[in-house]
Amino acid sequence: MFVTMFDLTGKTAVVIGGNSTLGGAMAVGLASHGARVAVVGRNKEKGLAVCSRIGEAGGEARFFAADATREEDLKQVLAEVLAWSGCVDILMNCPGMNSATPFFELQMEEWDAIMDINLKSVVLACQIFGKHMVERGAGGSIINISSVSSSPPLSKVFTYSASKAAVNNITQFLAREFAPSRVRVNAIIPGFFPAEQNRRILSQERVESIMQHTPLGRFGSPDELQGAAVFLASDLASSFVTGALIRVDGGFGAMTI
Repeated sequence: MFVTMFDLTGKTAVVIGGNSTLGGAMAVGLASHGARVAVVGRNKEKGLAVCSRIGEAGGEARFFAADATREEDLKQVLAEVLAWSGCVDILMNCPGMNSATPFFELQMEEWDAIMDINLKSVVLACQIFGKHMVERGAGGSIINISSVSSSPPLSKVFTYSASKAAVNNITQFLAREFAPSRVRVNAIIPGFFPAEQNRRILSQERVESIMQHTPLGRFGSPDELQGAAVFLASDLASSFVTGALIRVDGGFGAMTI
């Protein structure tokens, strides 16, 4: 009998920021391998569109409205997901906010907003959903979405880079903390994808610079993140993988001169 290492049938995945371009693509990827997917976000229209894509492909998904920076919202989502599916096996954290504000012009209101969305949301979700996984005692997988800006930091996106560096640190810290409970914690480091938050800061000059620094010579397609997401979600495929920062960046992180 052959075992399908990437079969997620019977698993429930909570994708916070699943209404975004990249989060939605990864939610579809998890569903296509059998997971029941809770799409969590603030934009109901986009969230329902992702659920429709999953449903049309024969999967099961439901949208849950929440502000990922609000503890009470996430606790409510956990309660609603448990009522819907009975458990949470996979948590994916992919909310994101970016800005190209020059350092000396940066106001603390913007700093706080980016840190709240990119970092605080991850901490809260890992506390709330991670605690459920640990106490349930059945293991689990937490997947945080980082960025190539996390190390070394990219020019022009100071706060975003700092927030994603912290996500890497949190990922490795919690991998150690949750390991005795068989809850694995890893991060995906995407390269440059056509997501909404980076389109606004991609001038032609910056695009050319990115292409010169990306060995594969192109942007990534959101669907190209699905493989890493499914791999990390699978208890069979990645059973000995925790604390890993997995690059899906077209070689950007390997490039020097």
